[in-house]
Amino acid sequence: MQKRKVILVTDGDTVAKKAVEIAAKNIGGRCISMSAGNPTPLTGKEIIEKIKMAHHDPVVVMVDDCGDEGEGRGEKALLDIVKCPEIEVLGVVAVTSNGKEGSNVEVDCSITKDGEKINGAVDKDGNNTFSKKISGDTLSVLKDIKVPIIVGIGDPGKMDFKDDVYIDAPVTTAALKEIMAYNNLL
Repeated sequence: MQKRKVILVTDGDTVAKKAVEIAAKNIGGRCISMSAGNPTPLTGKEIIEKIKMAHHDPVVVMVDDCGDEGEGRGEKALLDIVKCPEIEVLGVVAVTSNGKEGSNVEVDCSITKDGEKINGAVDKDGNNTFSKKISGDTLSVLKDIKVPIIVGIGDPGKMDFKDDVYIDAPVTTAALKEIMAYNNLL
């Protein structure tokens, strides 16, 4: 049996949900909209069942901790998905926050609010931080697991409307495309 190909996005609020739905469509993927929420409303097991039912790959899933201290619902779901032998995680779109509630994680690259790919991190507004690490509340488990690529982006609702759904969520789309390209799927 072939493994399902999944891209994880570490945000799930209302604005992110709309951006991720459009971006998934833009790459020809399927979005598990029910995974959106702040925090993630479904368990990892429930999300895995939804992934298995998706019509085709890649399947894009949102995981969000809502700022919970320690390992929150989003991180627990993320871990379950990564550990599932029937799923191949292609990469993670790591959404950054500026708060102290988050954990720092090193990214492989980021997409700025202007759509530029950089080899470092961005802040919540999508600006280059000239660092390799981003901060976010659903990121700490990424230090302990292996995924092929982590692509950073700013908060979909906080990038001066440059990732707006009315202009087809170009930043989120670019991040998903970067993961697809990394896996030779474009």
